[in-house]
Amino acid sequence: MISFEAAHKIIMDSARSFGQETIPLSRGIGRVLNEDWYTDRDLPPYDRVTMDGIAINYAGALGRDKLKVEGIVAAGDPQATLDDPGTCFEIMTGAVCPNGADTIVRYEDLSIEDGYATIHIDLQKNKNIHWKGEDIKKNKLVVASGTQLSPAEIGIGASIGKSEIVVYRQPRTIIISTGDELVEIDETPAPHQIRRGNVYRMQATLNHLGLRVDTDHLHDQKEEIVLKLQQYLDVYDLIILSGGVSKGKYDYLPAALKECGVRQHFHRVAQRPGKPLWFGTRDQGATVFALPGNPVSSFMCLQVYVLDWLSRCSGNRDNQHPVARLNGDILFKPDLTYFHEVQLNYSEEGEILATPQKGRGSGDLTNLTKADAFIRLPRGKDHFRKGEYYPLYIYR
Repeated sequence: MISFEAAHKIIMDSARSFGQETIPLSRGIGRVLNEDWYTDRDLPPYDRVTMDGIAINYAGALGRDKLKVEGIVAAGDPQATLDDPGTCFEIMTGAVCPNGADTIVRYEDLSIEDGYATIHIDLQKNKNIHWKGEDIKKNKLVVASGTQLSPAEIGIGASIGKSEIVVYRQPRTIIISTGDELVEIDETPAPHQIRRGNVYRMQATLNHLGLRVDTDHLHDQKEEIVLKLQQYLDVYDLIILSGGVSKGKYDYLPAALKECGVRQHFHRVAQRPGKPLWFGTRDQGATVFALPGNPVSSFMCLQVYVLDWLSRCSGNRDNQHPVARLNGDILFKPDLTYFHEVQLNYSEEGEILATPQKGRGSGDLTNLTKADAFIRLPRGKDHFRKGEYYPLYIYR
């Protein structure tokens, strides 16, 4: 066995770019940008009115009981001109502030009768106007390459005319379950069978990051496994296998992968859960993660290793994880890195609190629904006390 730290470093050092692709902006959520975005005009692009009311000239309105209303300006109208500083326009939110006007008075602070507006508050110059270029000027960097896109960046992209965007290409990916005990989720399993839950759990995780993921299933027959793996290795950049990597007589994957020309970097990590984790690469070809079959083990290894690897492939060099304060003691005597399921909330001071959620081992998939994250507890001690801080791998 190798340590968690050594295994994680090997995986991170193997990360590589899969090039770039151009996609519609509407499909950009979760993807990592591979171009810099610059503003094509000032933002906002004009002096934008932020309240419904009247547009006035501050100096011209001072000392006047009433202001004649010259008309109404709506959002989308061309810019109007206030020729007489002693008059005003009714104006709507989002409209261009008229030439000659420099202040907006809300409807709530005035009354209009017989075509004249009476203001009921003390005037404040420049009120309720979002000035042209106040946010950012034309030709300025607004979103940098390497940014993972959220709805905030999608909105910016739309504002600067990015109907199509350049992003890091995601690896062509397949997730493969193994084992004669598995049946499809729409089948009724026999007493000795279970459904293929691992594949759907992992596929959903990667779909959420924008990956398009194929799936398949292999039976416990070495010839079939070798034949199918040879085909997959020529098509996919990332192959994730679930099950078949322990020491059982039908755990054929390590030998089959070697026969297919995949170089093993390690097999077995000093951790719980997920000890049988296998990792390898094929020269100029696919990266292969062979994860344990137990549901908590496979899910943890995906969250901790595969997601960090994908992030590094997309240009993220940090792979930083938030830390949380333990909200209860944990006893764990084996000399292993321990990934414990925890439920998250916040202290009054805003710290993340991690409350241990004790399950019944790596086969207890129901315990995942009671938790929000894995907390990583290091080797070298067996008593982790309430109040101590450790890294999190958040999945909810």
